[in-house]
Formats: sequence, C-alpha cells, structure tokens
Amino acid sequence: MKRLAVVCLAVSLVITFSLSCQAETLELLTWSGYAPKVLMDKFEKETGITVKPTYSNNEEIIAKLRATRGAGFDLAQPSQDRISSVQKKYRLYQPIDFARVDAGQIVPSMLAAVKKNTMVDGKSYALPHVYGTSGLIVNRKYAPDASDYKDLLNPAYAGRVSYRLKRPTLIGIAYSMQQDPFVLYANPKSYKKLMDRVGAKLIGGKGLVKNYWTNGDALLQSMRSEEVFVAMAWDNGGWKLHAENPDIDFVAPKSGALGWIDTFAIPAKAKNVDAAYQWINFMMRPENAAVFTNAEKYGTASAGAIDHYDADVKANFQRSFSQADIDNIKWYPPVPARLESIEGLILDKVKAAN
Repeated sequence: MKRLAVVCLAVSLVITFSLSCQAETLELLTWSGYAPKVLMDKFEKETGITVKPTYSNNEEIIAKLRATRGAGFDLAQPSQDRISSVQKKYRLYQPIDFARVDAGQIVPSMLAAVKKNTMVDGKSYALPHVYGTSGLIVNRKYAPDASDYKDLLNPAYAGRVSYRLKRPTLIGIAYSMQQDPFVLYANPKSYKKLMDRVGAKLIGGKGLVKNYWTNGDALLQSMRSEEVFVAMAWDNGGWKLHAENPDIDFVAPKSGALGWIDTFAIPAKAKNVDAAYQWINFMMRPENAAVFTNAEKYGTASAGAIDHYDADVKANFQRSFSQADIDNIKWYPPVPARLESIEGLILDKVKAAN
C-alpha cells in the first residue's frame, strides 16, 4: 500500500509539473496579416507566451464576443468606430488600464482620437494599432496644384476627375468647405443642412466628373491610362501607382486625410489580461511595428516605427505625410444610425441629377 501511495504521489506530481510547464497562451481575435508569424515567434521567445490567432472581421468579432458575452479571447482588434455603440449595448469589453500601456510608443494624436471615440461612461475601451487613409491620388504631370478635396470640383480638371458616391466623399467635401461634419453627428438637423450644401456642390460639379468609380482596380487603370488626373481614393492605391509612374502619387489633402483605425480591445471576460498588455506593448515597439508595415504596407500608431521601414515603404509615407499631415487626419467616429438615411438621400440626388 505504501508503494502504491508513493507511485500515486509521484504520478500526481508529474501531472502537476507538466501542467505548470505548459506554455502560457494569448487568444487573439484579429484580422489576417495583423499578427505576422515572425512576430508571434519573437514574442513567444521573449515572454514564453504562445499567441493563438483567430482571423476575423468586424462583424464576426462582434458576433463571436456577443455569443460568449465577452469570453473566449484575451484580445480583439475591432475598428475604433465599431466599439462604443457595441459596448453601450452588450458590454463586451473592459476599460483600458492605461497604467499598463507604454503610451510613449504611441502617436499622441492617434491615441487621443481612439480614447475619445471609444469612450463610454467616462472610460475608454481601446488603443490604436493599424490605420489607413483616403485622400487624393493625383497625376502631377497634369494636375500639379491639386491639393485638397475641393479640386474634385475644380474646372481646371474638367472631365478628368473621379470619386465614389459614398460617405467619404461627402465628408471630404465638407472639410474642404471648412466645416467639421463629425462635430454635427449629434445634431441630425444641422448635419442635414451641411449635407444639403455638400450635395449641391457635387451636383454643381457633376459635369467635371469622368466617372464615379465603384471598382478600385478600374480606378487605378483609369489613372494609368491618363483618363483621370485627380481622384479621391486610398493611400496604398496611390503608392502602387507611384511605383509604376512617379508622376502619380497619393496626396494628403490640406483639410485632412480621412482615416480608419483598427484597435486593441480587451474582451470583458479575458482570462489572460496580462498577456494582452504584453502583446500590445510588444507590437507597438517601433522595430516590431515596422515588421508589420513592411509586409502589409499599412501604417501603425507606433511612434518612431518609420525609422525601421524598408526604404521604399519609408519613402511612401515621407512623400505623402508630414507629421502635421498625420496629426491632421480626420478619424472616423462611430456613425449614428439616423445619419445613414440623410447621406443616402444626398447621394441619390447627386446620382440622379443631370
């Protein structure tokens, strides 16, 4: 019996030791490409924590966390404009503990924007990670002075202009009129008045438009063939064209590029919160953030990462964005549902106008 007891004790100790030695894990709910294997391996080597990514998108992130009431994942990466309304309704996330964040690694203007746009009851629920912008793609050979959204309405480029009949165009034109549409999101009546003015400008400039693009590849081809000189589009598209033709490039508009940010947000019932903060601080370390940008060509909110970019990637950001341009990006806040119908009616009027 004593021998049996000793054997049982030994087996128990082995099992306990084995469990204690199992690798700690971080369950990450993220977008494809946001957790490069080289960085997951580096993180595990530094911390002993294994990152287990589940790739998703905004709708699926919300659905997965709703199904578990904020359990099952230690860190999620929703877009910043998809957090506050969801948090108010479902309480899927926990407030950010800024004492555990190396804020010195984060671009201050981006940190401030995400703090503001994810605030619920005085607490913020996310930190910035990946961003992208829309602005102008310009062929400098034919439009050397184009610098703002108002150039989409410039008679000098008649028949050589293209943009989408979507919200970003309405927002961009509003900013070029020295109006801040986001400030009016809480006042539908005032927002409608502004959108009526924007719509009238677009209708007045309709004769200048080559086409309203709906397909990104088709837009890029129209720029290559020199059918279009000035377009409202996204940064990576402009940089792709610049690599083919140095006359064409992305331009951050004077009144501000329009930006989206995907974030770090900690689910309400996360089990490994400490690992989540370690991953956030690790990913925002400039040399690590640069690994992501060099591979995916999207910027991050990591301050100083540009010093570690590949030469061609660094050149893209330096040509298109000064620090003032970065700080002037207009970040999309959550959109109140009642405003979508206002914008829809304006866009329909522009489309139907002769």
